[in-house]
Amino acid sequence: MHYQAPSDLLNQKIIMVTGASDGIGKEAALTYARHGARLILLGRTESKLLQVQQAIAQQGSLQATVYAFDLLNAKPADYKTLAEKIAKEYGHLDGLLHSAGLLGEITPLAEQDPEQWNQVMHVNLNAGFMLTQVMIPLLLQAPKASLIFTSSGVGRRGRRGWGAYSVSKFATEGLMQVLADEYQDSNLRVNCINPGGTRTSMRASAFPEENPNNLKTPADIMPTYLYVMGDDSQNESGISFDAQPGRKPGPA
Repeated sequence: MHYQAPSDLLNQKIIMVTGASDGIGKEAALTYARHGARLILLGRTESKLLQVQQAIAQQGSLQATVYAFDLLNAKPADYKTLAEKIAKEYGHLDGLLHSAGLLGEITPLAEQDPEQWNQVMHVNLNAGFMLTQVMIPLLLQAPKASLIFTSSGVGRRGRRGWGAYSVSKFATEGLMQVLADEYQDSNLRVNCINPGGTRTSMRASAFPEENPNNLKTPADIMPTYLYVMGDDSQNESGISFDAQPGRKPGPA
């Protein structure tokens, strides 16, 4: 939380952010761009991505590229096509932040709708795996590459009612650990970030009666996102970072 990133931390680095149209993903994209990165913005809604692209241009950063990509419905061939486009345009990736996510229902497992369960698991886990798989060759082309997954406190200790979301985040932690071990002798480091309770629309859906003014904003937690993406963390892999260390779980 207290990391002070140099202004050129990500100078000329090519970074892809999923879920870049809103919340933490949007803030990360804007922040990475301010620190010199060239952003590739992925999200489901093109109009919202274009707004982020415009905001990046207005702050004087390098031009970002927009790819409208539906993680829920994309097929394996769609991921391959996307990777081919990125390879042709950029040649490599310096970083990939998986920020897209689906909350699903906050309900006991016995009452969990199977279709919603599958959707949450697909967006939060399967899509992350498929996108990572096709982007790894591009990440390995960079001298120092960072792959970041989004975790959660309920991905370390299960909590009643959090069903598919909790299980998907446990699995995400495992996916990160396996990849970190597989690429420990390469230029690619793999980590998770647990953002903690943050003022986003997803958080409001989970805790509708919570006062959002009691929560950190996405901008408040960006020091962790900068540290894990930038070269200052180049020797750290297989770690689940807390953007709000010491924060107790549950409503603020």
